[in-house]
Amino acid sequence: MLNNIGLPGLLLIAVVVLVLFGRGKISSLMGEVGKGITAFKRGVDDGKREIDDQSNTVNEAGTVHEPGTLHDAGTVKDKDRV
Repeated sequence: MLNNIGLPGLLLIAVVVLVLFGRGKISSLMGEVGKGITAFKRGVDDGKREIDDQSNTVNEAGTVHEPGTLHDAGTVKDKDRV
C-alpha cells in the first residue's frame, strides 16, 4: 500500500502537515528530534566506554582482566571450553 505513494503523494503529505502545524512548530519539533538523536548517540558512546572500562579493570595483583581470560585459579577460560 505504501509502495505506491510516489513523489507527488509525499509532497501532498508535506504540504498538509505544514498547513496543519505551521512552520515554527515543525522547526521546533525537528530541533527536538535532533537533540534526542544527539543524546542517544552520547548514551551509546558512554555505554561502550563503561563496558570497555569494566572489561579492562585491574585487580589487586595488578593484572588486567580481559574478557574470556582466566580470572580465578581453577576456573576454565572461555577459549578452552568445548
